[in-house]
Amino acid sequence: MTKETVQLNYLKIAPRKVRLIARLLRNLPLNEAEAQLVLLPQRAAAALLKFVRAAHANIKNNHHKDPETFYVESIQVDEGPMLKRMMPRARGRGMAIHKKLSHVTMVLAEKEGQAKPRFKIQRTPKLVKQKEGIDADKKKTFDDKENVDEKKKGREPRLVNRIFRRKSV
Repeated sequence: MTKETVQLNYLKIAPRKVRLIARLLRNLPLNEAEAQLVLLPQRAAAALLKFVRAAHANIKNNHHKDPETFYVESIQVDEGPMLKRMMPRARGRGMAIHKKLSHVTMVLAEKEGQAKPRFKIQRTPKLVKQKEGIDADKKKTFDDKENVDEKKKGREPRLVNRIFRRKSV
């Protein structure tokens, strides 16, 4: 059984907020943890999603192992350094503002007898536009805008536009 340790340092989110999301990932297979994070609306979920995807890529490319056999054995969120700022208050006073940072450590373990994953997340490769393709796209957008303006000219303004005009006629 192989174990891989992955670290994310100096995450600019308070540890208390990150722990709420990190608890959901314990003992989940790597692809299911990723699926959970995709659906969560919290800001910490987006950062942890990027972290899990980086761990997935490290296992696949650097260690040459199958990432689908790995699961999140443990995830630990510790406090990082605190940035201390001041907020001006009445009568010349200052109130302290503490901007907290987090350190996240995740241990991934390999299960030999782990079942096949229930689903597979499709990752689309980034598209690289060629120089000619960019020029062609710009031309299309200008043509589309002209066609839309011509269509608008033949149409009467809607009732809402007539009522709420900025300038009176």
